[in-house]
Amino acid sequence: MTAHHRDRPDTVVVGAGLAGLACALDLGRAGRRVALLEASDAVGGRMRTDRREGFLLDRGFQVFNTSYPQVRGRLDLRRLRLRPFTPGLVVPTPTGPVRLADPTRRPRWAGSLLPGRVLPARDLAALAALSARDALLPARYVTGRPDGSTAAALSRAGVSSATVDRVLRPFLSGVFLEDRLETSARFFHLVWRSMIRGTLCLPADGIGAVPEQLAQGLPDGVLRLETPVTGITPSGVLLADGAELPAATVVVATDATAAARLLPGLPVPDGRTVTTYYHAVPRTPLAEPTLVVDDTGGVLNSCVLTEVTRTYAPPGTALVSTSVLGPDRPGAGGTVLRRLAELYATDTGDWQQVGVRTVEGALPAMLPPWPLSRSTRFAPGRYVCGDHRATGSVQGALASGTRAAREVLADLGG
Repeated sequence: MTAHHRDRPDTVVVGAGLAGLACALDLGRAGRRVALLEASDAVGGRMRTDRREGFLLDRGFQVFNTSYPQVRGRLDLRRLRLRPFTPGLVVPTPTGPVRLADPTRRPRWAGSLLPGRVLPARDLAALAALSARDALLPARYVTGRPDGSTAAALSRAGVSSATVDRVLRPFLSGVFLEDRLETSARFFHLVWRSMIRGTLCLPADGIGAVPEQLAQGLPDGVLRLETPVTGITPSGVLLADGAELPAATVVVATDATAAARLLPGLPVPDGRTVTTYYHAVPRTPLAEPTLVVDDTGGVLNSCVLTEVTRTYAPPGTALVSTSVLGPDRPGAGGTVLRRLAELYATDTGDWQQVGVRTVEGALPAMLPPWPLSRSTRFAPGRYVCGDHRATGSVQGALASGTRAAREVLADLGG
């Protein structure tokens, strides 16, 4: 690529998270000259993996869902070397932990679903009916219903408040990063559908392998790392070094807070913040790749990542990931360790904290009525995309970037 080609793009995309990568890829494939500018030293945005002393530390506990259409269409899943989680979860009870799972995928756990053992027969029937509708009916039926909160949707489906508080709220709090189940029911049904139809996994090289694979499809010279943008000008973008990069079209593909700063007047939702604590332990406290939820709210969830894929820690060491709502606070690490001792019924005195990752705005607050997709057009020649313009998911981010490219091309007549 020539210097002139690099220096004078048709379109500047600001931010190399999933949305920005998808947009830049599609514009490039359509023959447009693109500059993809990223402020940090790598692609991925909130979907990154740090490597530290043999550990893979994702920026927050994340899972990869194979059922998303954008995932299937854009990624080579075999190259990611995906390793699956158990299709279920461990729920603490006064008489000990209980395992709940999809009996069609984990038949040996079906006994826990016998009526009355963990859940009442009525709730089992209500959840089975809800799951069948979400999994089998067309997506337009799932998304076309009037919106409301997830709590209201579960109540309307006939699930008792006891089962919601004991099982579903602890699990979904980790999905939505909020504990009142106020998230849009439309999004809940899509998430439920995706989990039934797909497999939750982790790439062997960490969650950051997903955006890294997307970036490998970019032509040379398109991606420019460590190139922060401080403003949008009438003729392009202003860089942190004071230089202006001219471009007729600018797509802002950052998180919601940065997007509102670059595009004054842009309405953005509040963000959900989560903190994840990583502990290296000499022996695995749970010899299975299963999510442990906490009905007390002390933590959101916990998982032994090295039971999912051994590549997350050096040989002879297990890595436990535990997430809590909100930012890291003084003394929070000790509180988390004490709760983990109870959840895993083990002594955590020799557990070593190897990392803490707080992700501000990890998800948009998707309050009803939440539009599952919206236009990326902001002003003539100015566009904005990201999960805050669709849904807080890998699918939402990629779909929003796809839509931005499509609308840019439509407006340019190509």
